[in-house]
Amino acid sequence: MTFNDFKETRPVTLFTRFGTFAFVILGTIVTAGLLGEARFVKWLFLIFLFLTGVGIWNLIQTRHTLMRNYPVIAYVRWISEELRPFLRQYIVESNTEGRPYSREHRSLIYQRAKEALDLHPFGTELDIHESDYEWLAHSIAAREVDPDDFRVDVGGPQCSKPYSVSVLNISAMSFGALGANAVEALNLGAKKGGFYHDTGEGSISPYHRKNGGDLVWELGSGYFGCRDKDGHFDPKRFAEQAVSDQVKMIEIKLSQGAKPGHGGVLPADKITPEISETRGVPMGQDCVSPPAHSAFSTPIEMMEFIAKLRDLSGGKPVGFKLCIGNPHELLAICKAMNETEIFADFIVIDGAEGGTGAAPVEFSDHIGMPLREGLVFAQNALVGSGVRDKLRLAASGKVTTAFYLASNMAIGADWCNAARAFMFTLGCVQSLRCHTGECPTGVTTSDPIRQRGLVVADKAVRVHNFHRETLEALALVLGAAGLSHPGELTPGHIFRRIDEHHALPLDHIYDFVEPGALLAKGGKEPTMLHRAWKRAQANSFAPAG
Repeated sequence: MTFNDFKETRPVTLFTRFGTFAFVILGTIVTAGLLGEARFVKWLFLIFLFLTGVGIWNLIQTRHTLMRNYPVIAYVRWISEELRPFLRQYIVESNTEGRPYSREHRSLIYQRAKEALDLHPFGTELDIHESDYEWLAHSIAAREVDPDDFRVDVGGPQCSKPYSVSVLNISAMSFGALGANAVEALNLGAKKGGFYHDTGEGSISPYHRKNGGDLVWELGSGYFGCRDKDGHFDPKRFAEQAVSDQVKMIEIKLSQGAKPGHGGVLPADKITPEISETRGVPMGQDCVSPPAHSAFSTPIEMMEFIAKLRDLSGGKPVGFKLCIGNPHELLAICKAMNETEIFADFIVIDGAEGGTGAAPVEFSDHIGMPLREGLVFAQNALVGSGVRDKLRLAASGKVTTAFYLASNMAIGADWCNAARAFMFTLGCVQSLRCHTGECPTGVTTSDPIRQRGLVVADKAVRVHNFHRETLEALALVLGAAGLSHPGELTPGHIFRRIDEHHALPLDHIYDFVEPGALLAKGGKEPTMLHRAWKRAQANSFAPAG
């Protein structure tokens, strides 16, 4: 830099960097000289004096470059960072732009939960000519449909206590990830509406038990609530809770959409005495969920574990949940079912777009198969291996409206689960602070002061309302398509735009196999599904060859 450059830029640079600090110092000096003039001057002096101290500390500290170079004024950057999510959500974003959930979807959930008017004026705000836009084909022969019939029986011949499942239920969210009031409100809402509440892998807490709503007990790799002192599965402790009439089904969690293949950690400082007792973990230690199960290590062992859980629970339906990863692994489970003749009663497919309280960005953004592709693959795997008629298939991942229910069930799901949608009914405002313990609405925090804002009796009604009104909307959608039950939906009912000028039904976009297609010898040229089938082996999750 030349001397002339230095002369030209230095005054501007100095003012930008130190102008605010200089103003603060000047204010301190001026107000100090006027302390006897008026009472409010004293407060101005204290404010300026405090800011002067802050500026001096900014100059001498070594951790933050911006503070050293821009004393006092640098805090504007941190304040803006803190306010950015709120300003963007409420001021900048359009009704259809928000992530993970748009304002349009959040507003619809709030309206249905509060029984407010949920009609939309003046036409859609979506770009119906944009790629991936979808719609349901309606019928000239529309009909009226009763949503009270929207239930599915779960439990095959190996199950002595089948369960009738609603087509919309509360997906897995653990006590600990959710606060006590949130868990209690969800369960009370489930009881009012006659649908189930998945416990999440954090086990069954007193707040799940309090109101007696139907439970699906999820077993993760940490076996919380049924583990020994070394963290391994304890059959006796499992049976003590599983035989409860409130527990309707058992779900083995293999992986979840938001962080598949990643074990969870609940830090020691977040473990309260209640969480310690519920999960069966000691106080003062991190609560760790290993990435993989220790009760089984092969597909065949997994089927034997399912049979064991079914027996210990008194014959209740037992299934598993996973986000599809390596295609051959689900096919290996299908082979194990055929070989052992032990069949899961249900499978829940979780999409990579699913949510969690906290996950590494790489896992949330780039690991795991999205729900649509995962559901199509699972349907084909089960149909092709000849086991689809032995079990039920469910879908979980960003389910908010009747159309999402319909589109999932059109490609194979018997029912759907939703987590974040039900969080919205509790008052969640998508502040994206779930991982901090500082949830402003008391949903994802154990802080008793923050939880106080969540009134169980009020929010339970909203949970029930959302479920009921969403199924009523599904009845209207099905009636418009000329159908009477979600089980009648087919891939041909859903159209997706491919580009600006072309749209196709889903059965022309995805290949759906014929029953037993993977078991047949010869035939047409092998597909990716056939190649994955050849690599799958019942005695190992590793690929053959």
